[in-house]
Amino acid sequence: MKRTLVALLAGASLFPLAGPPAVAVAPSAARPAAPARYAHSAGYAPSAGFAPEFAPEFAPGYAPGDTARTRAAAAGLVPGIPRGPQRPAPGGRLHIEYVPRSEAGHAARSARCTRFTGPFQRQAERYLRRKPDGRQSAGDCRAIRRFQQAHRIAPATGYAGPVTGAVVRLLRARKDPNRAGHCPVRAERTACVDLDRQLMWVQQAGRVIFDPVPIRSGQPTMETRTGTYRIYLRRRYHISNLYHTPMPFAQFFDRGEAFHGVEDDIYEGPGSHGCINLTWSDARNLWYVLKKHDVVHVWGRKPSG
Repeated sequence: MKRTLVALLAGASLFPLAGPPAVAVAPSAARPAAPARYAHSAGYAPSAGFAPEFAPEFAPGYAPGDTARTRAAAAGLVPGIPRGPQRPAPGGRLHIEYVPRSEAGHAARSARCTRFTGPFQRQAERYLRRKPDGRQSAGDCRAIRRFQQAHRIAPATGYAGPVTGAVVRLLRARKDPNRAGHCPVRAERTACVDLDRQLMWVQQAGRVIFDPVPIRSGQPTMETRTGTYRIYLRRRYHISNLYHTPMPFAQFFDRGEAFHGVEDDIYEGPGSHGCINLTWSDARNLWYVLKKHDVVHVWGRKPSG
């Protein structure tokens, strides 16, 4: 009898006690730090609400799978993860410009023009048909401020920082994005990803069928891989297997790297973990342009800083 009782107790120890079901925890909402030489102007902050998502893809070597968690999350059954691609809040998003730390207080206190010359001064002057001398003047500052106000860049002090420079690059590319010929001209649809300018567009037989839009590629040490690929999987309501974060309108093209939408400002943060991030609306529009097996061509290198 004693021997039987001991055997029963030993067997019972192999099974854990039943407990409450595990609850999914939403990813941290910590926001990446600004580049060292820039600071968000005092009084301005990126919009809160949706957790920033800079690591949406699979680890290298992993293949995406239609897991039970993915299906449940898409149906809204996993706590802490929204259901399906979430429509952004109404109204345009402010793009927060980085300014010198010494300028942050000035920008908050006054709407007057900055006295500083930004790193993208010459590019802004050239686009605005000012004398491209790379030096700030009162007339330059007023023109850059008007440009910033028109494109919802804050604070609109006339400082031509990285965000202002990125918007100038986007607008200059609209006329002829493949002028340099880096993206091959094919009879089939080709998604062109320019890491140098942080832009992408779609062309077919030499004609642009999806205008250039801003992207956010991989951060340093986790750069987006260059090369020519084909879209092998599309998921409208995808959740990252590795990071458990939403990847709306995901279109995979290279071992887990994908185009997909994000809800934070596309100009914020150091970058993704390899995916090509787009704004929610751009990712949605791209979803209706590309199809499975379409070509994706990636070249260049993301600028540092």
